[in-house]
Amino acid sequence: MPTEKRILVNEVEISYLQTGAANALPLLFIHGFPFNKLMWTNQLETLKDKYRCIAYDIRGYGQSQAGDKDFSMDLFGDDLLAFLDALKIKKAVVCGLSMGGYIALNAIQKQPERFAALLLVDTQCGADTPEGRDKRMKTIAFIKKNGLEIYAEESLKKLFATSSFQSHKQQVQFIHETILNTPAEVICRTLQALADRKESCSYLPKVKTPVCVIVGSEDKITPPTVAQKMTDAVNRAQLNVIEASGHLTNLEQPVAFNKVVMDFVRSI
Repeated sequence: MPTEKRILVNEVEISYLQTGAANALPLLFIHGFPFNKLMWTNQLETLKDKYRCIAYDIRGYGQSQAGDKDFSMDLFGDDLLAFLDALKIKKAVVCGLSMGGYIALNAIQKQPERFAALLLVDTQCGADTPEGRDKRMKTIAFIKKNGLEIYAEESLKKLFATSSFQSHKQQVQFIHETILNTPAEVICRTLQALADRKESCSYLPKVKTPVCVIVGSEDKITPPTVAQKMTDAVNRAQLNVIEASGHLTNLEQPVAFNKVVMDFVRSI
């Protein structure tokens, strides 16, 4: 297990894990909402022999400080670029899952030269619909009134493929605990940021870097049809649908997921 490190980024202390050779190609993993860097443990262990593997906690998550600024995808994108600066990384392969994908798409629009390649995992490029935004506002109100227990239970139903509740009980339990251990205030601040985010679909045709889109065949949150549309919008993109997986492909089918990542990075 790689050791946890901390570094000052954009006025907050950011926690991260790093493993592999310091001079190898950097592979940077960005977790989804509302998780933390530990969701990438398998990937860091598997890919460390060939790459410099890094997974960090987005501000407010895991061991990273939240700071006082209003959360936004813009702020998270700035944090990502400042994190690369702090680690003196000029260029990295960036892999973002769900909200991690939103953050990567925000950052690449600002500094495309920092991206050697981009992996968009179980994510999308659209903004919230009015209905989606309204639902997030109701979720914020619900969490403030009732806490996280019911929210966590309901989230699990959407996050995993049906079969995973039997075949990957440990991962389901891990995600359940991760959500419950995240401060409710951080979750509410992030829900607001997600509701306010801008679309990035119009930027996709401008992406020059190689792109790999990964989606679980049973992803209920960002289904394969959404992944296909993103892939079609990018000039140099490949789509990989991972069977028997929901919204958390790297946890539900790590062997298949890691193979896709390795094959893609080898090809760039």
